[in-house]
Amino acid sequence: MLRAKIFPDHPREMCNAMSVMGPAADHYPHPHLLGIEGLTPGEITLILDRAQHYAEKNRSADKTSNILAGATVVNLFYENSTRTLTSFELAAKRLGADVINMTVGTSSVKKGETLIDTAMTLNAMNPDALVVRHGDSGAVKLLSEKVNCAVLNAGDGRHEHPTQALLDALTIRRHKGRLHRLNVAICGDIAHSRVARSNILLLNTMGSRVRLVAPPTLIPSKIDRMGVEIFHDMEEGLKDCDIVMMLRLQLERMEGSFIPSVREYFHFHGLDRAKLSNAKPDALIMHPGPMNRGVEIDSEVADDVERSVIREQVEMGVAVRMAALELLVQNHRKLGGQA
Repeated sequence: MLRAKIFPDHPREMCNAMSVMGPAADHYPHPHLLGIEGLTPGEITLILDRAQHYAEKNRSADKTSNILAGATVVNLFYENSTRTLTSFELAAKRLGADVINMTVGTSSVKKGETLIDTAMTLNAMNPDALVVRHGDSGAVKLLSEKVNCAVLNAGDGRHEHPTQALLDALTIRRHKGRLHRLNVAICGDIAHSRVARSNILLLNTMGSRVRLVAPPTLIPSKIDRMGVEIFHDMEEGLKDCDIVMMLRLQLERMEGSFIPSVREYFHFHGLDRAKLSNAKPDALIMHPGPMNRGVEIDSEVADDVERSVIREQVEMGVAVRMAALELLVQNHRKLGGQA
């Protein structure tokens, strides 16, 4: 059932379709990477082009570089993470940077002043970049205002996860050859997903059409203002899609009951062969991970060697984070250590 729609002749869509035809920006002008919001198509293309270079290098015998030799990157994670933390650490080390990982248990962290105190303490150590994950939306931006180094958002609350959207975009571009005029279905727990928000922003900016497919309880109010189509039926929502992006149920962020049962959720909203048949025959299957097999996606679909690019997304994550770190740290150095 369609709840909201952006019309084909929507002025923003027409503008985006024209803008994506332009070249990559000649430099990254921002001191931080706090979100996709505010990035131009040219700036996104710049990051993706540089990431493609590292994607190729990472498949060669010599994966390392000394481009960030002498730089210090601090990973400050207030939430548990495996793939994102490991990916950022590997990215920084492959560029020749020194890496410090600081994982902070959320039970020992208070909001506001404690975060600022942590920022001030780390700033006194003169790092070149801080990679921050925090459970509160806006916390990373607050921290960026208190330090002199580059700050990369590794996920803040339900707000944004920019490098995830960028690695998804790189994966799509490698297979489809473009990011414009694609039909992309983002399915699952939209309400609690920062990944969904960043992907909507990026795909809209690059001129694609985004559909959100989920039960009404997992669709945020007023999200139609972001220029998306909303469906509650999987078969209808996946019709003629080029990309099917599944999201997990974020039970740790849910307060109360959002679904009747996991079994019923999979029956109506889990991706299996039957539902996937509504998408285009060459549609890509994506998932930011971690996957809950048998909940939002069937194992047969997740492991489809022809259409699933889930493992490649992990691979592209390292390349995208290498590109982002390189661009931001080099900016930091040009500014003489002032972000």
